[in-house]
Amino acid sequence: MMDRPARPVPTPDAVTAPFWEGCLRGELRVQACGACGARWLPASVVCPRCWSDAIAWIRAAGAGTVVTFAVYHRAYHEAFRPLLPYVVAVVELAEGPRLVSNIVGVPPERVQIGLPVRVEFEPIEGTALPVFRPVDEGG
Repeated sequence: MMDRPARPVPTPDAVTAPFWEGCLRGELRVQACGACGARWLPASVVCPRCWSDAIAWIRAAGAGTVVTFAVYHRAYHEAFRPLLPYVVAVVELAEGPRLVSNIVGVPPERVQIGLPVRVEFEPIEGTALPVFRPVDEGG
């Protein structure tokens, strides 16, 4: 019997490490600009709006809305085969930034654009991945 392949995991660097450290602590973090107030993901060394380097990491509330999504019925990596079918979605956080993640805890046919979701963290290989659960499903 062959071992199941490991799921791919993030490789934090100096810019993204605070995001992944937050995930390990159960905190969803976004970057915020001290000059113009913009908030964003993915991480950057300067504000994408005004180019200021006066940036900080802040804790997001973890609430969001599904903007768009796809249901995967094919595994493009063997480690994902047991998860089929699974949902990959763009979630807009209450703070404004959007991120790509999985929707969990609900059959794929119940996922829809506009669905309110809440973050939770899935431990995997020494890190934690942010995933989202519909609010009416215990999220």
